[in-house]
This record gives sequence, C-alpha cells and structure tokens, in this order.
Amino acid sequence: MKVIFVVDDSAVNLIKAKQALEGQYDVFTMLSAAKMFSLIEKIMPDLILLDIEMPEMDGFAALKKLRENELTAQIPVIFLTAYSDEARESHGLDMGAVDFIPKPFSTPIVLRRIANHLHVQELIKKRTERIEQLQNNVVFVLADMVENRDKVTSGHVERTSEYIKILIEGMQESGLYMEEMNGWNKDMLVFSARLHDIGKIAVSDLILNKPAKLTEDELDIMKTHSKEGERIINQIIARTGEGMFLHHAKFFAGYHHEHWNGSGYHRHLKGAEIPLQGRIMAIADVYDAITSERPYKKAFTHEEAVKVILDESGKQFDPKIVEVFFRLKDKFKQILHSSKQWPLAGQNSLP
Repeated sequence: MKVIFVVDDSAVNLIKAKQALEGQYDVFTMLSAAKMFSLIEKIMPDLILLDIEMPEMDGFAALKKLRENELTAQIPVIFLTAYSDEARESHGLDMGAVDFIPKPFSTPIVLRRIANHLHVQELIKKRTERIEQLQNNVVFVLADMVENRDKVTSGHVERTSEYIKILIEGMQESGLYMEEMNGWNKDMLVFSARLHDIGKIAVSDLILNKPAKLTEDELDIMKTHSKEGERIINQIIARTGEGMFLHHAKFFAGYHHEHWNGSGYHRHLKGAEIPLQGRIMAIADVYDAITSERPYKKAFTHEEAVKVILDESGKQFDPKIVEVFFRLKDKFKQILHSSKQWPLAGQNSLP
C-alpha cells in the first residue's frame, strides 16, 4: 500500500484527510513540517500533501528542504492551500510541487489527483530504473576497461569499493561530517567510486604495465590520471547532464591523491578544501595499494598498513576519517584476507 504524508497545522484538516484517504493508502498525519522531517528518517512516503500556511516552517520552506536532500528530492508534493493566488502557485510549481489543491478540499478530487500523480511517479520510477541499469552497466564496462589495461591490478576496484562502503557506514554511525553527507545515497556513492581511476585510460600501456618501479618522469605522467579522470567525467556530465552519480565520481577521480597537508596532487589542496569523497577514497586506495604485491616490493601486512595510515594521519589523511578507519580496521582485514582468493593487485597503482 502506498504511503501518504499529510502535513497541516489544522487538526480538523488532518482528520478529514485521513478519513478521505484511509482504506486506499497508508496515511500518516503531522501538525508541522518539523514532525514530517523527523518521521521521514524512518518512513519514506510515496507522496506528500503539504499545507503552505504553517508556523515556524511553511510549505515553501519545507519543499525547498525536501528538494535539497538527494533521498527526498523526487517525492511528489501536492500543496494544500486556502488561498487562490496565481503567483504563489507559479512559485510552488517552479520549486518542484506537482500540483495544488484548494482547501476545503473535495474528497473525490483529492483521490483522483493523488492517483494520477502516483501513476506518473510509477512510470518515472520504471524509466529511472532502466536508466540506472544502463548506467550501472556502463560503469562496470569503464571500470573493467581501466583495470584490464593494468594487467596485474585485478581486484582493486572491488576491494576499494568494499573499503569505501565500510568507511561511509562508519562515518554515518559516528555522525562524522553529517552536514556534508546529508542526502548522500550510500549505494550510489560506493558505485560511483568504481570510476576513481578512470583517468588511467589516458596513460600509456608502457607506463601502466611497466614491470619495474617507475622513473620520476614516468611517475609524473602516471600522476596525471587524477586530472584526466576529472576531465573525462566532466565531459560526460557536459554531454548528458547527469547529476549526483557523476558528481560523486568526479570527486573520487580528481581528488583521491590530494593530501591533508597539501603535498598531494593535482591541485595541492589542504584539509577540508579537499572534497570529502577524495579524503575517503585516499585511505581506501592507499590501504589497497600497500597491501598489494608489486614487482619491486612485497605486499604489506594488514598491521603494517594500519601503522602507515596512522602515521600519516594529519599529513596525508584526514585525521577524523583515520579514527573511523582505525575503529573498523578489522573489517578491512576481513576484506583483505578474503581477497587472497582473487588475482593479485598490481604494481603501478599509486598510493
């Protein structure tokens, strides 16, 4: 059964709405937008009937907040209003409302409009799912293309994706950087991280697969992969207009080699200047790089890798994210040990 939120500061209106909708929908009524946002953390509605004229936070402000959150941005909102004002309606539609219903409302009209918008939403959902499936397939192909060019780095994308997931979950549980992470879709974020090395497409096979340690000149060329990755994803964004998925991917690709103290590349950013996606990927990428075997070095043990990351806290890595890593280091160890069944990671992935 579809879930409908009704938000109105009038208890009489809420009772009437509940009586009109019960039996056909699972109805939740709230006297304020604040209560709606509290409940929406636990229950995600399929549609919201939202009064405009409310104290503290009116309907326009509530809609703006809904649209700013990636998780709630697509929920259809129908405004309820006692005022017939063309300018207000136009403003609400520009903000993303799907309809206006005048109060006092007619039960048949409310039911018909809700049914119409839920039907449209279902069509949009199916279309979105098809697009997401296509997007996922493209990402897999691109990520595999990069990894297959680097003949002995197999498994890097899978492992770093698992490490990213562990870190994000840990950060959410501890409340770290919640303002920056507000609205992040964890699954989308983890999947977009698969493109963090997409810039290696622009690096010569002779350098990418060199069976020895790179020279300084070769290392400089290898370092261009972060800049190239950002450029490639920007080109895709410019052509497709795709939003958050590629937005995250661009930050993973372009900033995962920046260092907390400014000594990284390619922009030499410091501290919180580095996008959070880059600061998270930096730890996942380095942990995987140093626990992987190279032609010119043996793989570090988990314990050695943990020590390296702790030693680089506040230098290469965001110290707050390092704290999360240290708390969850045993989960990293589990992934590392299970990956021993995978092909060995390769030689020239830069830490």
